Amino acid sequence: MEISPYYEKNVQCINCKKEFPTLKVRSKFIKVEHTESDFQPIYVDDVNALYYNVFVCEHCGFSFTEDFSKYFAPGVQDEIRTQITEKWVHHDFKGERTVFQAIQAYKLAFICGTIKKEKFVASAGLALRLAWLYRSLKNEGQEQRFLKISRDHYMDSYSNEDYSSTQMSDVRIMYMIAELSRRISDMENATRFFSKVIEKQNTGGEAKIIEMAKEQWAIIRKEKASQI
Repeated sequence: MEISPYYEKNVQCINCKKEFPTLKVRSKFIKVEHTESDFQPIYVDDVNALYYNVFVCEHCGFSFTEDFSKYFAPGVQDEIRTQITEKWVHHDFKGERTVFQAIQAYKLAFICGTIKKEKFVASAGLALRLAWLYRSLKNEGQEQRFLKISRDHYMDSYSNEDYSSTQMSDVRIMYMIAELSRRISDMENATRFFSKVIEKQNTGGEAKIIEMAKEQWAIIRKEKASQI
């Protein structure tokens, strides 16, 4: 009997505390061919693990990822009730998702994260994944829109240091700001932040990211030279 790449998992909603089923991808079916310079994974098969990162509660409509904190500030759940739950039209996200359902799920999570005042680093990650999904559809306008939102949120996270208790390091967040700036043609910030990353080579660690920054910096210099 052929094993499905997917398995059903029960998740407890961090907002209403009710359980609902969602699909996850079995790890042995997640095969990444290569990774783009902004860390977009390019999968070998049709199984795209990105589609299933967002949990959409079928009861209250609250949508979240594992990066969301379980803490809700006073008054936030009332706001979620009026802005999300009371307007929630039941959608079924528990089966296999198309790219369009994945986009819808990420947009819901982005809205919920904004209302909940999640860390900028979390909302930056959601916007980045939306950019990747639109890239897979060759929708450059929407890809650029979400790359800019992601870059701006990474900038806010860098300024506030709200990434400090996450897996995101100083070097990685500076690299993300630089690379996303490059992709949206903000060469001033791209140059500034790639320089900051490369300066970190003397302190050791994150060698791969520093090497990637040097490669992207070389691309910018080549492009500048060709414009003269």
